[in-house]
Amino acid sequence: MPDDMTLPGNLVPAKPVSQPAEPRDAVTVVLLRDGVRGLEAFLLRRVKGMAFAGGMTVFPGGGVDRRDADTSVAWTGPEPQWWGEVFGVDASTARAFVCAAVRETFEESGVLLAGPDATSVVADTSAYSKARQQLVDREISLAQFLTSEGLVLRADLLRPWANWVTPQEEPRRYDTRFFVAALPSGQKADGETTEASDASWQTPEDAVQDAQEGRRMLMPPTWRTLEEVGALGSVEKVMAEERSVEKIIPKLIRDGDVIRVVLP
Repeated sequence: MPDDMTLPGNLVPAKPVSQPAEPRDAVTVVLLRDGVRGLEAFLLRRVKGMAFAGGMTVFPGGGVDRRDADTSVAWTGPEPQWWGEVFGVDASTARAFVCAAVRETFEESGVLLAGPDATSVVADTSAYSKARQQLVDREISLAQFLTSEGLVLRADLLRPWANWVTPQEEPRRYDTRFFVAALPSGQKADGETTEASDASWQTPEDAVQDAQEGRRMLMPPTWRTLEEVGALGSVEKVMAEERSVEKIIPKLIRDGDVIRVVLP
């Protein structure tokens, strides 16, 4: 990421906030696959005019729903306590993060990190299209969906990556836990979500180049994460990477018509 990264000035109110907003818990999943030209990440371009990050290119993700903490979810993989130690929260909150990560990935990309048992994963998610829309509309919870379909959440298909917090200067703030996951065999990411104007697989290098040349807009966490996974070069190496997760809170400084991003 460039040392002098700037963002459009209209992304932040001209008048500084008197009291920083309380960050809302959120999750982001860096969905990866090994393509012909190397490692690729699944990216969504958010619809312009959205209240947060409109027009920006992002990974699938969103806010944590209180129902994501439902303990009735059939679960396999690292236990909530382990995730809590990684992210510095209690087990119940950590469970909600992991469930939200699985739910948001399914809602925004159609990729489902779950299977009939602890050692398998669904190969075709098209049969769950109705449930996917019900999840988006908050008509059902992830626990209700998985239970009705006899599916087990595969926490072992996720790995923790980072924890970025929206700068204090922003009116809308999120405390976002980043996960990485490999595209399960047989599944396809479609990006059929009303929150995105387009979706595509790109190598991290191409996505960063698009940002440098003005074809994409990347927020600092997305840019940095693309560089990090791109440097590893393969899904296997990314998923094997041991990460120490600490909060990263960028600072924004207004400089005329642009915003300068300062990382700690």
